[in-house]
Amino acid sequence: MDKRKVILDCDPGHDDAVNILLAGKSPVLDLIGITVVAGNQTLEKTTRNALNVCQYLGLDVPVYQGCGQPMIIEKRNSPEIHGETGLDGPTFDPLTKEKETKHAVNYLTETIMASDGEITLVPTGPLTNIGMAMRMEPAIIPKIKEIVLMGGSYQLGNVSPAAEFNILADADAAHVVFSSGVPIVMVGLDVTRKVLCYPSVVERMRAIDTRAAHLFADMMEFFNKTQKEVFGWEGGPLHDPVTCAYLIDPSVLEVKEMYTEIDHGFYGPSYGRTNCDYFGMSGKTPNTKVAVDIDVEKFWDIIEAGIRNYS
Repeated sequence: MDKRKVILDCDPGHDDAVNILLAGKSPVLDLIGITVVAGNQTLEKTTRNALNVCQYLGLDVPVYQGCGQPMIIEKRNSPEIHGETGLDGPTFDPLTKEKETKHAVNYLTETIMASDGEITLVPTGPLTNIGMAMRMEPAIIPKIKEIVLMGGSYQLGNVSPAAEFNILADADAAHVVFSSGVPIVMVGLDVTRKVLCYPSVVERMRAIDTRAAHLFADMMEFFNKTQKEVFGWEGGPLHDPVTCAYLIDPSVLEVKEMYTEIDHGFYGPSYGRTNCDYFGMSGKTPNTKVAVDIDVEKFWDIIEAGIRNYS
């Protein structure tokens, strides 16, 4: 069976780093590139984190630096969750892996245009790189196989009552992506809040006793500490890897087709909300498969299998 070609667009970030780990040696995914955006931390820091994770895991995957700020609004990041480096916790060797010279948006447009429509994009940060690529070269839109993204919520936000961080961080780019016509699977807070990485999960993975296992455990110990300080949770929700878990085994998620649009008007209380028409009240054709439930046990089995791929 041919592997599915994917490009991760991310802002590492602890959960982004686990998603790189999950995709990097998957027997069913072909990770052809990583594009980086500012989000969890500044662009310089998120790029360095992507390079560090690839180097640590021995992944020969090109890393492209992208947009350092949103299309229109002021940039924001979340050091209270991911620390000053954006990936506090693990210790990395001196960095020798280098980023590519090409800008991430150029890489996306050129790579997708040269493809036969077989590339899936997996964004787990603000959608600036992908939105900019669609604006710069609209001809890529019908050539994207699918976008499986972590972002949004059909219920409650995590940085405002209405909005999730990745969408709020660049709602204009999210509008471009969601209104593009590309098939979209939205993995939002509705399901990612159910996969809490409790201490028992951390120890389960650490017991595998490989470099990948220890990287996971070191990252999650820090991530859990900040999640407890900020939200009072004993285990941090492992948001981003639900995307690649779904690509590896779609049965891990229950999805429902809905029409989804982004509130990107004036900066009011609902700015950045993913308005998902759960009951079909608008009469508009669904443009998104929205994740509404997750098999938590199966998810952790997929994570364990992903870690064992490095042993």
